[in-house]
Amino acid sequence: MRVNQVLAVLNQMYPNANVELKHSNHFELLVAVVLSAQTTDVSVNKVTPKLFSTYPTPQLLADAKVEDIESMIKSIGLYRNKAKNIKLLAMRIVDEFQGEVPNQRKDLESLPGVGRKTANVVLSNAFNIPALAVDTHVARVSIRLGLAKADDDVLKIEQKLMRKIPRELWQKVHHQFIFFGRYHCLAKNPKCNGCPLIEICKYEDKNI
Repeated sequence: MRVNQVLAVLNQMYPNANVELKHSNHFELLVAVVLSAQTTDVSVNKVTPKLFSTYPTPQLLADAKVEDIESMIKSIGLYRNKAKNIKLLAMRIVDEFQGEVPNQRKDLESLPGVGRKTANVVLSNAFNIPALAVDTHVARVSIRLGLAKADDDVLKIEQKLMRKIPRELWQKVHHQFIFFGRYHCLAKNPKCNGCPLIEICKYEDKNI
């Protein structure tokens, strides 16, 4: 079965795949994931140490000036909008959730800057609630390996993966797909030569 072959190979390649965004609590994880939209984790990890040491609690970030937040994260993409969003989500967490990151999808998705993908990452990594976030890496790998179709949107890809992959593996597989897409099956110039999944790969422009 195709999915079993994929999972076996990814387990060999990335047995310890995990979230690469640096964080020390649920709130920091949430903020880091919001900041990571259309930006690399490496870039986010360069700005969050100072941001988190300056504003270590939702209350302090909620009270911060947007201009001060912007100055700390201006090296990442869309920093102005992200600065506004993380201040607003901190305010909402303080005002509506007693300063605690909520563990319900609908509550998370009600926060500024938080969509389904971000909510899935937080549910899975912060609260160990099975979820399978689909970002650009997960989508690309799923399509190339024949687990989804090229015209599937991210929600359809998520639904297909959840049907095919055991629930208890969702968190780990999410990170393994990201690692495979980030370090091996790249968007441009994928490492097709010697790829252990080349025989089942459906990508037409193989780099061989």
